[in-house]
Amino acid sequence: MTATHIPTALVIGATGGIGGETAKALIAAGWRVRALTRDVARARRDFAWLGPVEWVGGDAMRAAEVIAAAEGARLLLHAANPPAYRNWQGLALPMLESSIAAARAVGARLVLPGTVYNFGPDAGPVVDERSPQHPLTRKGRIRVAMEERLAQAAGNGLRSLAVRAGDYFGGHAPSSWFSNVMVRPGKPVRFILYPGRREVGHSFAYLPDLAQAIVRLAAIEARLAPFEVVHFTGHWLPRGDAIAEAIRRAAGDPHAPILPFPLALLYLAAPFSETFRETIEMRYLWREPLRLANGKLEALIGPEPRTPLDEAVRQSLVALRCLSGAAADAVQAAAGA
Repeated sequence: MTATHIPTALVIGATGGIGGETAKALIAAGWRVRALTRDVARARRDFAWLGPVEWVGGDAMRAAEVIAAAEGARLLLHAANPPAYRNWQGLALPMLESSIAAARAVGARLVLPGTVYNFGPDAGPVVDERSPQHPLTRKGRIRVAMEERLAQAAGNGLRSLAVRAGDYFGGHAPSSWFSNVMVRPGKPVRFILYPGRREVGHSFAYLPDLAQAIVRLAAIEARLAPFEVVHFTGHWLPRGDAIAEAIRRAAGDPHAPILPFPLALLYLAAPFSETFRETIEMRYLWREPLRLANGKLEALIGPEPRTPLDEAVRQSLVALRCLSGAAADAVQAAAGA
């Protein structure tokens, strides 16, 4: 591939979990990656692990700045989220409008990483892209509105793709239940907090796998519908606590306590924290099974990328500095093999 034919992708939200992992995967696949950030110096310092990213200063809320950053791009990944769940109503849709304007201006495919928040319990235990969307939460309703906006914009020349997935985890997933609740970054695993009913199934999406799926979809962009939606199954665990068992195995402590999340603390703090209020709203997803069916995705790209659960958990714990000594060395050696 000559330099003049190297495709360019603009990533909005490269300093977040899915944005960063997808930027890294795009670079590995031969893309030139440009990333919008409000603090270029910090991004260059703290996110060197992504590889040769071209960082450009700008604000996702300002359409003109996103359009300028998107010049020459064939792909625009919209992975920007309001931090810590705050002010989703005021930020999520306006940021998406900026990306829509930029994608239209340069003729790029806009990719939106989606979630299971679109679905309420009425959707059933297994959902596909046609399942009814009756979210129970404010955040879920905003997610539905974002996808509806993409569908509407398809009638005016926008090409877009929404990739829905379960709960993110990985070594670079700063807002995940895995890294915020189940384990403590920088500390050895002495116990695991599990936030749901242990016997209820749960969906987890390992971010490097999800990123690979997005890159493969980008490679067949011309085959996709103007507004395309696909589901990424990830690790569907018939017993959600299987991820806690995998953490035990990775830590080399099969008897590490698996403790229930102290939900009462959330309710006590909720009147003072929008983050905690939003977290409480999403609790139903830990009490009811919801599996994303990926038949459409696999028809497009073949077998879904899926790192074995134990390996994905070990790699995540190493990156979070929760393993030390021989355990971490073994994981790093396996990764380099």
